[in-house]
Amino acid sequence: MFRHHRHREALARHAFGFAAHKFREHGRRRGGRIFDQGDLRFVILKLISEKESHGYDIIRAIEERVGGAYSPSPGVVYPTLNLLEEMSYVTSRAEGGKKLFTVTQEGIAALAANSASVANIFERMDELHGRYDGPAPRIARAMENLGSAIRTRMSSGSVSPEQLTAIVDAIDAAARGVETA
Repeated sequence: MFRHHRHREALARHAFGFAAHKFREHGRRRGGRIFDQGDLRFVILKLISEKESHGYDIIRAIEERVGGAYSPSPGVVYPTLNLLEEMSYVTSRAEGGKKLFTVTQEGIAALAANSASVANIFERMDELHGRYDGPAPRIARAMENLGSAIRTRMSSGSVSPEQLTAIVDAIDAAARGVETA
């Protein structure tokens, strides 16, 4: 998983990193950003203009737009949403304990004023989607979590026959759940 994660980020950075002046390669193998701060701001604003969204909806939408090659963290998305709200580009209202974001007229005007850049960003996201063939980051994370839990449990001491049966049953149940999803 760890090596796959680095490869995925390197692939994603390459697709955005050499495209245009707005897409800069940050030179780090791991942890580099795919979007410049302003670019991610426009991606999020455009997605909200298409559909009122919660923060996690935006994360999933970006992940889907790039075919799973990149998934922004909540630590990047939520501060950007707060900034967009401070700029009066979006408003929010509470809905079920979460904030639902809606674009404002100022946000629509900002998108219109930067339509060529926004179109370029989304074209590159679509191109990356077409080139990436790995599992979505959430699936890769879940697979690694399962493997890690199994390794940790099996190496933490002896396992009774009942515990072994419970572990096998849990893994089999997870497999059936995936097959029927």
